[in-house]
Amino acid sequence: MTGRFPFILATTLLLCAIVSSVLAQNKVQQKLPEKTRILFLIDASGSMMEEWQRPNQTRWTVAKSIMSKLVDSLKQNSNLELGLRVYGHISPQEQKNCKDTRLEVPFKAKNHSLIINKLQEIKPKGVTPITYSLEQAANDFPAGPGYRNIVILVTDGIESCGGDLCAMSQAMQKKGVFLRPYIIGLGLQSEKTLECAGKYVNADTPGKFYDVLNEAIESSFAKTTVTVSLLDASGRPTETNVNVTFLNRQTGLPMFDFVHYLDRQGRPDTVQIDPVVEYDIVVNTVPQIVRRDVRINIGKHNDLVIPAPQGNLIVQQEGRRDNNLQSIVRERGKNNIINVQGSNLPFRYLTGSYDVEVLTLPRRTFEVDIQANKNKTILLPTPGVVNFNTISPGYGSVYEMKPDGSQEWVCNVNDLKSQFALTLLPGEYKIVFRVRQTTGSKFTAFKKFTLNPGQTLIINVFN
Repeated sequence: MTGRFPFILATTLLLCAIVSSVLAQNKVQQKLPEKTRILFLIDASGSMMEEWQRPNQTRWTVAKSIMSKLVDSLKQNSNLELGLRVYGHISPQEQKNCKDTRLEVPFKAKNHSLIINKLQEIKPKGVTPITYSLEQAANDFPAGPGYRNIVILVTDGIESCGGDLCAMSQAMQKKGVFLRPYIIGLGLQSEKTLECAGKYVNADTPGKFYDVLNEAIESSFAKTTVTVSLLDASGRPTETNVNVTFLNRQTGLPMFDFVHYLDRQGRPDTVQIDPVVEYDIVVNTVPQIVRRDVRINIGKHNDLVIPAPQGNLIVQQEGRRDNNLQSIVRERGKNNIINVQGSNLPFRYLTGSYDVEVLTLPRRTFEVDIQANKNKTILLPTPGVVNFNTISPGYGSVYEMKPDGSQEWVCNVNDLKSQFALTLLPGEYKIVFRVRQTTGSKFTAFKKFTLNPGQTLIINVFN
């Protein structure tokens, strides 16, 4: 026994280590990439040589001076790589070169001095091909995982080459090339044509430009966390175990998905989100809860409170234990299907009014009100089985007979074998049938019958 104990202990420790490793891997799946790439996309068109605020001070001299200082201050950030693309600096305005853009400094560790020196060399002179430059920027980011790609665009003018900047920006974001661009306008008076391409901020003075550029960089790294509290009907945060999706507001694509969790004290856990993106939130209850334009405070912890009271619906049929019976669920008064539910097992819905169509033969429709934290049960009677004998295959239908003498179609029985069975709810029925080989509609037969719960009948259509 003494020889076996170290083996058992070692095995136990190994299993614990494996479990811990698996748990650790699960925990990091939602973490942001550790490293970030920022591409500075800078306007060096001819208008950047115009004076700004003071004589002999141009927009370009201000821009390159402030950018140089901020780039120099980023040398200590080992998780950051920088790149520089410039447009409007190759050809004079007269040539209207709408491909006037170039990656001047590729992404590389410790290339800060290269960027600063390149800014000093550049002389603005050309047009403003912003859209084409942004498209070319897609090739500037090296391929591979583990990075967040960010574009900071600085411009003193709008697109001058007819490109659709908003469409291009959307396309690049949807492809995952980069996150929402940060766009800084130099004295553009809140230019509306740029706001759809990213987060637009106007800098009308050199001081404001410094603040805005610094904010764009700092906010890219600001740790931003969120808890989502899902409230029950009493306003308590007890609803949980629901998928929650953070959508990129600009692209509509999912950025983060997690299954809501409450700890033993009933507290929701904290998740980290990317501060560069603006979000819509979808709580994947049935039906969904959608919150548009959710306000997130960058660099802080955010408590989001969303009412999500729910109750259960159960569909059962007496005498049947299988889950094959299905029901179509719609919100009251709406046509779209929100769920197809099996039988016997409870399914949670938001509190409200629903129409439930149970796919029995015949179908049954119920108006149901779901109340918070309660079970609503639809109980159908035990079905019966009808064995039909039609002598030969043919064409026909089964109808349910109503108390007022009218009939309602249940199903067709075309081209079945001469002997077949149907499982029907208890009730009054009629079968109308004509054998395929007959030479006229006058050979149609019909027969009425009554089916009781759990009963098995044999119906000879032509006897």
